[in-house]
Amino acid sequence: MPLLSPSTDLDAMFELAPVSLWLEDYSQLHALFARWRNEGIEDLRSHLEADATRVQACMACFQVLRVNQATLDLLGASSQAVLVANLECVFRDDMTRTAIHELCLLWQGQLSFATQTVNYTLDGRRLDVEVRVRVLPGHEAAWDRVMVSVDDITARVAAERRRAESERYARGLFEHSPVSLWVEDFSSIKRLLDDLRERGITDFATFIKVHPEFVTRCMQEIRVLDVNRETLHMFGATDKKMLMQNIPRVFRDEMRESFAEQLLDLWNGKLLQQREVINYSLTGDPIHIHMQFSVLTDRSAHWDLVVVSLMDITARKKAEAYLEYLGKHDVLTQLNNRTFYTEELNRLSRKGPWPVSVLAIDLNGMKEVNDDSGHAAGDGLLRRVGEVLSKAVDPPSWPARIGGDEFAVLMPATDERGALAARERVLSLLDLNNQFYAGHSGLTLSLAIGIATCHAGDSLDAALLRADKAMYADKACHYREIKGTAR
Repeated sequence: MPLLSPSTDLDAMFELAPVSLWLEDYSQLHALFARWRNEGIEDLRSHLEADATRVQACMACFQVLRVNQATLDLLGASSQAVLVANLECVFRDDMTRTAIHELCLLWQGQLSFATQTVNYTLDGRRLDVEVRVRVLPGHEAAWDRVMVSVDDITARVAAERRRAESERYARGLFEHSPVSLWVEDFSSIKRLLDDLRERGITDFATFIKVHPEFVTRCMQEIRVLDVNRETLHMFGATDKKMLMQNIPRVFRDEMRESFAEQLLDLWNGKLLQQREVINYSLTGDPIHIHMQFSVLTDRSAHWDLVVVSLMDITARKKAEAYLEYLGKHDVLTQLNNRTFYTEELNRLSRKGPWPVSVLAIDLNGMKEVNDDSGHAAGDGLLRRVGEVLSKAVDPPSWPARIGGDEFAVLMPATDERGALAARERVLSLLDLNNQFYAGHSGLTLSLAIGIATCHAGDSLDAALLRADKAMYADKACHYREIKGTAR
């Protein structure tokens, strides 16, 4: 088999190369650049951008000497002659900016470089290409032999574009989510937990009770990587830097206990969690939060990427608290209501603490006030009873409205002497209340009060009956005094 000559070998390699190759002559461009330099042109970019025809003049200086089959296949040309005759179809539109960049590289003396640009096939298809230009050795003085390779990177660019669009979409979802989102790194915490296992710790719940400083250490090891706009709004931060610098003001107090529960779940392998916690805004206001915590599935080995969503449920908590308040309080007097009174009676009858004393109280003259002055006046008297009792009674004792004009004060751990003292406080404040309202409504507030005390082993219901009887006796005495005065 005869050996090929070196020139034949090179011809074959050029022709059969799997990448598009162009052999070109840039000598006319070299001459044009020399003329411009002689004319005093120093900033080629400004010179080209000032007149688009100058770019075209530079492009016209390129002479295609030879292309290989891969080039013809890439651009859809049947022959080199057809390709050369239609170069204006290949190099057009959005190629101008890249062309200026390449020309500036040559102007600066860079005789070997790579750029990314756009070409077009002869049937109009757009191609993203990577172009490598090299002035061949021995031709640096005139640029009369230049090798250009062209790689079709359309598929790669399209994939990168789709990825970029996907990233923008994901970023948009993250930034504009209506809930607070945090991206965090828990890898240091995992290492701390793994270290405990290696040391033989098995009862983690007991460990963190004995070593509360470990929980604090873990809290300090959380790395916040990113937060979204709703997070800044929720916590009152002007920007991410401000929030990151004030994390200890956000996660504090009650958060330590809930974080200990979170650590216990992580110890037990629960990488998806949700719970209600309390955080704080940078103004110091508490925020009730529904937190969802998730270690991303593909990061479960290291916990280096964790997503935490926080939903502000403060309004819901306030509504629940208000509903709970309404369920156990009388709206008119702001005292506890009969439901709360009944529940507490049941609890005290079972557990004490003993002795338990009770004041049974009834508003005197309520019917007459309603009949003579109207129910609004009667409601005003009821509100005044609430004012008196709320000021006269201190915890653990508490007052309640248990009927229309009926009230009671339950006093756990209070004997007969304490009950009498409580009655005297009520009467004293009642007198002050009447002095205050004397110039307003002209109505005098009067209460009938009965006292009873129940000791351990006695019946609390029986004590309530005794208090009621004493109250009715006091009421009867009140009305006898009124009749005596009337005579």
